[in-house]
Parts: sequence; structure tokens; C-alpha cells
Amino acid sequence: MEDSLLQAGKAADYIRSVTGDEGFSVGIILGSGLGELAESIEEKTIIPYCSIPGFACCTADGHKGNFIAGKLGGKRVCAMQGRFHYYEGHPMRQVTLPVRVMKLLGVQTLFVSNASGGINSAFRVGDIMVITDHISMLPNPLIGPNDDLTGPRFPDMLDAYDPAMIAAAEKIAAEAGIELRKGVYLAVSGPSYETQAEYDYFKRIGADAVGMSTTPEVIVARHAGMKVFGVSVVSSAPHDTAAEYFIDADEVIRAAAAATRKLTILFTRLIESL
Repeated sequence: MEDSLLQAGKAADYIRSVTGDEGFSVGIILGSGLGELAESIEEKTIIPYCSIPGFACCTADGHKGNFIAGKLGGKRVCAMQGRFHYYEGHPMRQVTLPVRVMKLLGVQTLFVSNASGGINSAFRVGDIMVITDHISMLPNPLIGPNDDLTGPRFPDMLDAYDPAMIAAAEKIAAEAGIELRKGVYLAVSGPSYETQAEYDYFKRIGADAVGMSTTPEVIVARHAGMKVFGVSVVSSAPHDTAAEYFIDADEVIRAAAAATRKLTILFTRLIESL
């Protein structure tokens, strides 16, 4: 833990040396194909991950690998234009390091997003699902020594996704004419997509969408006392039968990118309301 916190401190110090000491109130993590939302950030400073101490370089498709600082919705924000994944071979401390860094930079509210596979049969490609809860099948990032100054040994994960922010998002979406879905996100390690049997199992245990990220970041954010708002862009349709079905990674990225305009409106107005 000491090494992990030291690493986060070095990364935060480097970012401050580039962006100044003003700090940030909101952090954003943008998933596959969703990085263009970062183009709406004003007065931005772009820092490639590879230049930040302790950060890895992005290898996942649809992830640009930039830390972006600036303003959105009238607030100082920092955004991850792409994330680190467990399936890339990173340990969980590496995957969640950016959340620890954001906390040191002053972030109190974290927005997370991802491209996901639809499980709920009512969902269609391009739908935006507000995450109301999650099921994580990834290793817990808090395993190991705990620093009580960072967060409790056993953090409470009830209402992990802030109910007040979910309600505010529904109101904003209704006013903007954006249709929202709500549901439970399930995280697996990847990088293989689910088998039909796994898909059927995920549906039976209450998942509405499945992906390969997000839950470790949310766990660490809640451990650190941050409020969290999360969305999944449904980027592949539910497959409810055993018929031949193929998921194409490029199609997933394109479907997510097509939802970026709506997601930008939602995030910007929600940030304004904080």
C-alpha cells in the first residue's frame, strides 16, 4: 500500500506541475469509443499517459491514452481518455491508480462510462444505460494492506452509484429528449466475450449489461469517499438464443462513439448541477 500511495503521489505531483495547483472537483473516466466526449472540455491541457509517472500506456482499441484537464459544465474537471484494463495484464493497483490520483487532485465526484454488451432483451444498440448497481467478477482492487487514512478496511457498497445523481440525470435526460435505460452492470475479466452459457447465467443473476471494466474503479472511488455516477453505452445487442452470434470489436467502438453526443449533453448538464 505504501508503494501504491507513493506512486499516486508522484503522479499527482507531476500532473500539478503541468496543470497548476487549482485542483479538480470532478473526474471522468471514458471507456471504449467514448473518448470524443473529451473534445467538449474547454481550456484543456492534454497529458499522454506515457509521460505520467506510474501510468501505463494504453493498448486497448478505442482508448486514446490521454489525461485531460480543463473545464466542463463550469467546473474544473480531469478526464481519462481511455482506461487501463485487467485483461491487458495490469494488476488491479495499476488499473485503479488513476482514481487514487484523482482523489489526491481534489476530485469528489467520479463519472465512469463504458461500452457494454446488452443482456436485457429490451435494450438496443446505442442505448445509454444508467448504472444503478453492479456485479463484479473481477478481483477486488482493495485486496492487500489497507490505509485507514484513505478509506475503511471494509467499505460499504450499498448505493455505490449515487441515487441523487441518478434522479438528476433522469430529469436532465427528459428535458433534453434523451432516452435512458437503467440497469445492473456486470464486469468480467475478458478479453474473450462471453459464451452462450455464461450469457444465460449473467441474465439469470440479474445483469442487464456486461463489460470488462469499471467496477474496480468504482470500488476504489467509494473506498475513498467519492460520489459515483456511471453509464454503459449498449454497443452490442442482446443474444437470447443459441443461434450463431458474432460480436465485432470495431462495431462496439463505432456504436459507442455514436452515442457520444447524447452522453456529452448528459454529463455536462449533470456536472453543472453539482
